[in-house]
Amino acid sequence: MMTIELTLLIWSAVLALAYVAVQSLAALRDYGPDYASSQRDGEPPAGKWAGRGQRALRNFLETYSIFIALAVAVELTGRSDSLTQWGAHIWFWARWAYIPAYFTEVRYLRSGIWALSMLGLVLLFIGVAF
Repeated sequence: MMTIELTLLIWSAVLALAYVAVQSLAALRDYGPDYASSQRDGEPPAGKWAGRGQRALRNFLETYSIFIALAVAVELTGRSDSLTQWGAHIWFWARWAYIPAYFTEVRYLRSGIWALSMLGLVLLFIGVAF
């Protein structure tokens, strides 16, 4: 049986694809289908939605490798416990919530969700390292 951390690691591939899809759709909305199907030479400045999609994806990728490393470390060391499980769940679900939060105009919502996802990584780290 897989640990919760490994299960969420596997499902995080779907999460990563969601970020890529949202970024692509936001760019399509701003740049149009002709530009999207081109080689993108001379890329214009990102519009509101394309910029948010790019920044959301970049932000996700900045923490994704940390989650991968910690989830694999939990699995390899057999240190899965309630702390690491909570950490994995918090990171995973906060990163899902981050996608729509990045596109809203609600002040501090995106930052709060980002901070919550970081808490998940800290819990994972503490659980596997100590």
